[in-house]
Amino acid sequence: MSQILIKGAALCLTMDDAQSELTGTDILLENGAISRIGPGLDAPGAERVEAAGCLVTPGLVNTHHHLFQTLTRGVPGGQDALLFGWLQTLYPIWARFGPDEMRVSASIGLAELALSGCSLSSDHLYLFPGGARLDDTIEAAQDIGLRFHPTRGAMSIGQSAGGLPPDRLVEREGAILEDCIRVIDTFHDPKPGAMVRVGVAPCSPFSVSRELMRDAALLARDKGVRMHTHLAENDEDISYSLATFGCRPGQYAEDLGWTGADVWHAHCVKLDSAEIDLFARTRTGVAHCPCSNCRLGSGIAPVRAMRDAGVPVGLGVDGSASNDSGNLVAEARQAMLLQRVSRGADAMSAREALWIATRGGAEILGRDDCGQIAPGKRADIAIWDLSGVESAGSWDPAALLLAGPTAVRDLFVEGRQVVRDGQIATLDLGRQIETQNRLAAALAAAS
Repeated sequence: MSQILIKGAALCLTMDDAQSELTGTDILLENGAISRIGPGLDAPGAERVEAAGCLVTPGLVNTHHHLFQTLTRGVPGGQDALLFGWLQTLYPIWARFGPDEMRVSASIGLAELALSGCSLSSDHLYLFPGGARLDDTIEAAQDIGLRFHPTRGAMSIGQSAGGLPPDRLVEREGAILEDCIRVIDTFHDPKPGAMVRVGVAPCSPFSVSRELMRDAALLARDKGVRMHTHLAENDEDISYSLATFGCRPGQYAEDLGWTGADVWHAHCVKLDSAEIDLFARTRTGVAHCPCSNCRLGSGIAPVRAMRDAGVPVGLGVDGSASNDSGNLVAEARQAMLLQRVSRGADAMSAREALWIATRGGAEILGRDDCGQIAPGKRADIAIWDLSGVESAGSWDPAALLLAGPTAVRDLFVEGRQVVRDGQIATLDLGRQIETQNRLAAALAAAS
């Protein structure tokens, strides 16, 4: 029996139903799950992890990413562009990727997330150049040990048919659906405690047809998997929807079966009040990506209005070509600050933003076994050392997003230690960084 005993946490933010905050507590992890919580626990033979002076939270949950983009951070020509121009700059570079680029960039992106306390990440991979497959990113996640929700994305309308992506990056719609079935049948695990769950994720309304959106929804529901896409990201997105479909994005999504508790949309910066009400009624989720929305000048998503209406909201770092960071605790801080800029200093507390980054994200990914510290839940635990300069003088260690730290000391996923003393414990990160930089240099030289 595998046992780890976390001893003497200064404070534990459980994110349980009562939002309990426990002081001086111990946490026993057994066989990948949380077994017991309380002071003075004893477990002879268990590995002990001292947590005196530390804050303990559930592992953070990332609900939207494009891991392949970690190879294209800060690309000239895209640094100061809006969404559509940014995409048109990056598409030709991404078209030169292959399996190695996909696997290594996913490994780097997941390591960066882990160091920021993230234990569960989704990923939206919507292009497959050079023989790349979703399998490449799944292999990277299995190597590093993060819980992973990859989504099989797609683009099917190229520039010659009025779409945004170049024709060489689009796929036949029949082949897209066939590969969705393949990866679901091969990798998706619906059981509690699953390390891999697969979703279906046509890229966006401006890169796939109505028919593919509708067929993808039918396939996902037949297979019992979740559905994901981009929606209402900026003003260009709204204008495209009105001009092409004759309706706003929310209506488009509803007409094609893309609302419901098994659906979550990325961004939703420009949802209006009627669309917020629609999402609240149908329990349709939103992946809020504040840093990327700032970077691309898309605007401030109406998260306060969404939350007040009952829309499920989680956080996403989005792609590392549009953020350009993958630090999820920094993303939570930015979410809090943007709502305050938009609505006032009392619009969102540090605790609420951290709840969105943990329990909120787990809920929109359908993981009622994750995102909280409670007996029977999965052993996904982040330990934050409060003894450093970032926290010096802080009166409230629970206000992690106000003072820091912004990196974890230790991270456990399914009871396995992925970060130890601030370092990735499951792979040679230095060697992986060298490979990443070599691949990025080759892409830049060919541009």
